[in-house]
Amino acid sequence: MLLEINKLTKYFGGLAAISNFDMVVNELEIVGLIGPNGAGKTTLFNLITGVLKPTSGKVKFDGKDITGKKPHVVAELGIGRTFQLNPLFADYTVLENVAASFNLRPKSSYVDAYFNTATYRKNEADILNQSLEILQLVGLDKIQDELAKNLPHGYQKMLGIGRALAVKPKLLLLDEPLGGMNSDEIDFTMTAIRKTRQRGVTVVVVEHNMKIMDLCDRVIVINFGHKIAEGSPKEVRGNKEVIQAYFGVAHVA
Repeated sequence: MLLEINKLTKYFGGLAAISNFDMVVNELEIVGLIGPNGAGKTTLFNLITGVLKPTSGKVKFDGKDITGKKPHVVAELGIGRTFQLNPLFADYTVLENVAASFNLRPKSSYVDAYFNTATYRKNEADILNQSLEILQLVGLDKIQDELAKNLPHGYQKMLGIGRALAVKPKLLLLDEPLGGMNSDEIDFTMTAIRKTRQRGVTVVVVEHNMKIMDLCDRVIVINFGHKIAEGSPKEVRGNKEVIQAYFGVAHVA
């Protein structure tokens, strides 16, 4: 198990946004976490990555208890993530955005940078090469010199994934990567996500777009902070409680 969540609960006042939630993610899986808007999906990501501290419960990653650890500590341990609203450097190029994300684990000292030492130049060249590899993976290599603010919405989403990959994660958490995309952009993004697994990255995808199930090995459905179903995409599609959560009681009848 790469990620293990046990009895995770988060209250906001008297509201339980996440309640006694259990989840396991195995290495090299692509797991979908789906549910209606407001179901608690992003809150769960925020609890995993340390943006929020849980009221109770445990989060373990790669055998280590990371419950309540600060976000930069969680990232250094090997968890990368994207956000619904991409925090890009708008006036940086596509390439510069990815290269900047490597600074989580700087290899050069301030002295090396100030004096432009051979070590600093070598490390910068390595970052450049790795950034170009990531852009090729996510399909943005041909627009590497474009400013982030000028990119179409779908490309901005893909740049967010590229930045997350620069952290060199073992686990990649994608928060609604298909949001606002047209059908061509969705196909493009899903292909890029599949390629990340080829690099040895485990993926958990939060979505309310049911198309994501075509990508996943296993799907977990959350509603009002509770897990209501788990299984293969085929099993989940036929689950009456899932249909009710998405479409209402009349649809089930």
